Amino acid sequence: MTTAYDVPAKELISALSKKLQNESTIVPPEWSRYVRTGVCKENPPETKDWWHTRCASILRKLYIHKNMGIERIRAEYGGKRNRGSKPNKAEAGSGAIVRHALQQLETAGYVTKMKGKGRILTPKGVKFLDNTSFEVKQSLIETYPELKKY
Repeated sequence: MTTAYDVPAKELISALSKKLQNESTIVPPEWSRYVRTGVCKENPPETKDWWHTRCASILRKLYIHKNMGIERIRAEYGGKRNRGSKPNKAEAGSGAIVRHALQQLETAGYVTKMKGKGRILTPKGVKFLDNTSFEVKQSLIETYPELKKY
């Protein structure tokens, strides 16, 4: 059985984001066109489908780490804050983006809350990632036949 551990993250996230674009519950908010993704960024994202890519990336992180809270996910998407002549410091990413993405993934049925542990994937979410991983692996084998032995 193919899992998210068996395929490259970049290909898996792009395949997940294409599938999430077909979901009616995963819709970028109105403010997402203008918002920066954290204090370490100067401009908003340039790609139009960045919201779906972020949701797909969050799904993959929840699959890999089993359970994560909003603060830990924010830390994953953070960066270095430019403080002028002072040394840079690590800063967390945007909490509103993470919260709204998780709320939409909960509405879709892929994520659920676990009291005291943060968010975890539902069986539907695990199945969604495993099926997409299998499709990605099949497309990689078609492109690179030498991968068939793995």
